[in-house]
Amino acid sequence: MGKPIGVGLVGVTPGRSWAARTHVPALRSLADYKIVAVANSSLGSSQAAAKALDIPDALPNAGALAEDPNVDLVTVTVKVPHHKALVDAALDAKKMVFCEWPLGNGLAEAEAMAARAKELGVRTAVGLQARCSPTVRYVRDLIREGYLGEVLSTTLVGSAGVSGASEMPKAYTYLADRKNGATMLTIPFGHTIDALCWCLGDFREVWASLEMRRKSFTVIETRDVCPTNVDDQLVVGGVLENGVVVSAHYRGGLSRGTTLLWEINGTEGDLQITAPLGHLQMSQLTLRGGRGQDKELSLMEIPTKYRTVSASLEGPAVAVAEEYSRFAEGPDTVDPVPDFDAAVKLHKLLDAIERSAQAGERIRL
Repeated sequence: MGKPIGVGLVGVTPGRSWAARTHVPALRSLADYKIVAVANSSLGSSQAAAKALDIPDALPNAGALAEDPNVDLVTVTVKVPHHKALVDAALDAKKMVFCEWPLGNGLAEAEAMAARAKELGVRTAVGLQARCSPTVRYVRDLIREGYLGEVLSTTLVGSAGVSGASEMPKAYTYLADRKNGATMLTIPFGHTIDALCWCLGDFREVWASLEMRRKSFTVIETRDVCPTNVDDQLVVGGVLENGVVVSAHYRGGLSRGTTLLWEINGTEGDLQITAPLGHLQMSQLTLRGGRGQDKELSLMEIPTKYRTVSASLEGPAVAVAEEYSRFAEGPDTVDPVPDFDAAVKLHKLLDAIERSAQAGERIRL
C-alpha cells in the first residue's frame, strides 16, 4: 500500500456534527486514509475540534486547508448554502473533493461545480452513500441476477424524521426554510430516490405533487412557534427508462406506522426493504424477499462479501466508510462512487419533480 490519502475536513463539531459522527470514524477505520487537518468557521473552533478529535493540524479557513501540502482530499460537510464556496476553494487548489449531498443549493450551483471539476481534471465524490450500503448493493445484484425476473414496479413510502415535523430541535430549524436547500425533497427523499435509481434505472418521466400541510413548527428547547415554507408532503409518480413504474410518498415527521418501506415487484419475485427512518443513507436496513413458490416474504441475510469495512463500525458510518473505501480504489474501478456528475443527474431529477408539481403536468427527462 502506498502513502495514505491525507484528508482535510471542513466543518467538524465534536460529538454532534455529521462529520464527527460518521466521517471521522469511517476514515479512521480505513488504512488508505489519514485525517491530517480540520478547518471550521474560525481558528478557535478548528483548534477545539482538532484537540477533541486528535487531528494533527487546525487551520483558520477552508482556503488554507486546501492549500496545505499534506491535504490530498478536501471533505466538505457543512450546511448546503456554504458548499459551493468551500468546494471552489478546494478546486482552486486542484485538490480532490468529497462534498456531502446536496452538492449545490439548487441545480445551477451543482452544474457549475461539476463543470469546473471536469475542466480541472479533479476527482470528486458526493455523499450519496446509500448506494454503498451493503444491503442496497446486494439488492442491486439480486435484480441484475434475475431474482425478480422482469421488474414491473416499485413502491416507496417514507417518513422524513425532523424534516417537515411539527417539532424540531433548534439546531435543525434551518430545514424549515427552503432557501437553505436542505428540505425533505433534497435530503431524505433525495438520498433514497438516488439509491432506487442506482438499483433500477433512471427516470424517463415524472409527475409530482408537493404540498405544505404544516405551516409552522415548535422549537423543542424554547417552545417558540415558527413559520415554515417547506413542503411536508411529497407524492411522485413516474416511469423509468426500462418501463418500471414508480410510486413514492414521503411525509414530514415520523409516522407511528411506516417509516420506510421500499418494495420492488417483478414477474418472478418481490423484495422489500424496511427501516426505522426514511433516510435510507442513515438507517439500519432490513431486507426480505420471496420468489417462485414462496407464499410470503422471508428475512434475507446480507452476504458477508458486501461489507468490506471494519466490523467495529456501526450505524451510518458504515455506508460512509464503504464509499471512502471505493474512492480509494481509484476512478477506474468496476463500480465507482457517485461523483459530481452523478450529483447533477440527481439535482436534475429533483428539479423536474419541482417543475412538475408547479405546472401540474408530466415532465420528460
